[in-house]
Amino acid sequence: MATTFEYRAKDSDGKVKKGTIDASTQTAAATALRGKGLSPLSLSETAPANSGLKKEIKIPGLTDRVKAKDVAIFSRQFATMINAGLSLLRSLSILSDQTENKALSEIIDLVKADVERGTSLSAAMEQHPKAFNQLYTAMVKAGEVGGVLDDTLLRLADTLEAQVALRSKIKSAMMYPIAVFGLVIFIVAAMIIFVVPMFEALYADLGGELPGATKFLLLLSKIVTTYWWAVIIISVSSLVAFKRWIATTGGRSTFDAIKLKLPIFGNLIHKTAIARFSHTLAALTKTGVPILQAMDIVSDTAGNAVVARAVQDVKASVAEGESIAAPLRDHPVFPPMVVQMIAVGEETGALDTMLEKVGDFYDSEVESMVEGLTSLIEPLLIVVLGATVGGMLIALYMPMFNIVNLVQ
Repeated sequence: MATTFEYRAKDSDGKVKKGTIDASTQTAAATALRGKGLSPLSLSETAPANSGLKKEIKIPGLTDRVKAKDVAIFSRQFATMINAGLSLLRSLSILSDQTENKALSEIIDLVKADVERGTSLSAAMEQHPKAFNQLYTAMVKAGEVGGVLDDTLLRLADTLEAQVALRSKIKSAMMYPIAVFGLVIFIVAAMIIFVVPMFEALYADLGGELPGATKFLLLLSKIVTTYWWAVIIISVSSLVAFKRWIATTGGRSTFDAIKLKLPIFGNLIHKTAIARFSHTLAALTKTGVPILQAMDIVSDTAGNAVVARAVQDVKASVAEGESIAAPLRDHPVFPPMVVQMIAVGEETGALDTMLEKVGDFYDSEVESMVEGLTSLIEPLLIVVLGATVGGMLIALYMPMFNIVNLVQ
C-alpha cells in the first residue's frame, strides 16, 4: 500500500522545493525523488486526513532555535564518528536522524546536501550562522586543511560546553534576584492600584495637611490608576528606544562600558569577558587559524564592545609586526596579569597553553564570584523588599499618627 510522504528537496540549481510523493517506503520515496533530479533534504510521512492529528505549530524564534548545547553534542558525536572511520556524508546522515533539535537536524541535512555537491564542510556550514558561528566555521576550515577534523571538533565541543556551563552558572545565580525583583514590582503595583486609593478617601474625610511622603504616594497612585494607558505607552516606548539604541555601534559601546563600571556586577562581567577572550583565542591558535583572522573572530565573538574594540586595535598593531602583548598594555580592560601571561606565551612559543591557563583562572574567578554573590544577594534583596513595602506602609499610616489634629 502506497504511503504519502511530505518532502523537502533541492533541485540541480540549488533551489529548495516542497511537495508530496507516494511510495511504499521512505527509501523508495527518496529513490523516486533522486530519479526526478532532486536531492532529498527531509522526508516525513503525512498523517491521514481522518486521524485527527494536527500539524506541528512553529513559533518563530522558539521552535527554530539552535542552542550551543545542541551544537556541542553534535560536535562531539561528529568527532567520534570521523575518528571511527565513518565517511563525512554517512556521519552527517546519522547525526541528522538522531539529533533531537529539529532545526539543527534540518541544517545538518542542508549541510550534507551541499557536501554531496562538492562543497567543503566549512563552506557548507558558513551558510548557517544560526548554528555554526564564525568561530566554529574557521576552526572547522583549519581542521580540514590540517587533516585533524576530529581533534578540531572535539576542541570545539570542549569550548562550547565550557561556555554553556559558565553561562548556566551565571543564569542560575541571577534567577533568585530576578524573582525577588519581580515580586517587589508586583507588590508595589498591587498596593498603588488597590490599597492606596482606599486610604485616599479616608484622608479626604479627615482633612488637614498630609505629610510629603503620603502626598507623593497618593499622586503616584492617581497617575497609575487614571493614566495607566500613558504609563504603558511610555514604558513600551522606552524599552523599544533602549533596544534600538544598544543596537547601534555607539549605543552598544557606551552600554558595554557602563556595564563594566557597575558595582559588583561590573567585575563579574569583566572577568567573564576576559575568560571568553582567552578561551576563544587559545582554541583558534591551537587549531592553526592565522593570527589576524583569529583576531577578527575573537573581536566578533567577544560579547563586549569594549573588549572587541581593544582586540581590533591589537590586530592593527600585529599587522604592522608588533607582538600581541605590547599593544594590549594600552587597554585597561586587560589586567596586567593577562598581558604578562600572553607575553610569556609568545616568548616561549606556547601562546595557546598560556591563554588556556588564563581562561581557566578567570573561569574559577567567575565561579567564586557567582557563589559569593548568591550568598550576599539573598539578605540584600530581603532588606530591599522589606524597605520598599515597609516604606510604603509608613507613608500610608503617617497621617494616622496625627489623626487627632486632623479630626480637629
